[in-house]
Amino acid sequence: MSGASAPTLERRLVGQIRRLNRAFDLIEPGDRILVACSGGKDSWALAFLLRTYVRRLPFAVDLVAVTVDQGHPGFPADALAEAFARHGFAHHVVYQDTLSVVREKLPPGATTCPLCSRLRRGILHRVAERLGANKIALGHHGDDAIETLLLNQFFAGRIKAMPPKLPARNGHPAVVRPLLWALGEDVAAYARTLDVPIAPCNVCGSQPDQRRIWLRRLLDDLSREVPDARRSLLASLAHVDLAHLHLRDAQAAPAGSADETAHATLPLDRVLARIRGS
Repeated sequence: MSGASAPTLERRLVGQIRRLNRAFDLIEPGDRILVACSGGKDSWALAFLLRTYVRRLPFAVDLVAVTVDQGHPGFPADALAEAFARHGFAHHVVYQDTLSVVREKLPPGATTCPLCSRLRRGILHRVAERLGANKIALGHHGDDAIETLLLNQFFAGRIKAMPPKLPARNGHPAVVRPLLWALGEDVAAYARTLDVPIAPCNVCGSQPDQRRIWLRRLLDDLSREVPDARRSLLASLAHVDLAHLHLRDAQAAPAGSADETAHATLPLDRVLARIRGS
């Protein structure tokens, strides 16, 4: 899929954002959305695709990109700021040294991603409130949702993934994930078409034993045998039959009841079509 031309790929990805938005009301009139931009390929793709999409909406939406400089060695904050300015984005760089906190709290060799991510999320919420943003957009895509689903099943014994939208609570902004119906290979291919510097993570990128890295290799192996495996796994998140899970109250929530998500009973071929963009 990622072999498509840049315009074709952009149309497909924007179409997936549009369908996800229609299903879950991610973007609404008058929104001011903080777009979290780490400088990685996913967040660059999010910034450009979301801007393209909101420009086509019949109502006003304000986007502001925010990069959190967490004190990681070699983080190219100036290069990112220059690129955002060159491409006409409203953009802020916020510096907060969380690297020292991570190193203080975790033993040598421990995986840093979970704690680093939680600290960054807290910073984004505070910055959103300061900037008057009522929503935070994150660059998680379909592969992230699949990996989270399988990690929870393998290591926590539960069925849980990433929702497209977390409503606002206790005065905090809502969190939206506009790329969740896009596969990672398409997002990465689109990011490569952009004239921007890609910032790698120099802290956890050298930890090859991370569970997510292992799971990605497992999914790659599986996809060689079942080419549509990732799309089917992604579609399963919107194709849930609660009555056939081991829930004590499953009989009280039969297929099609009001207690299920709005898209839980869509036929699988329709869900797959939405994710593929067809």
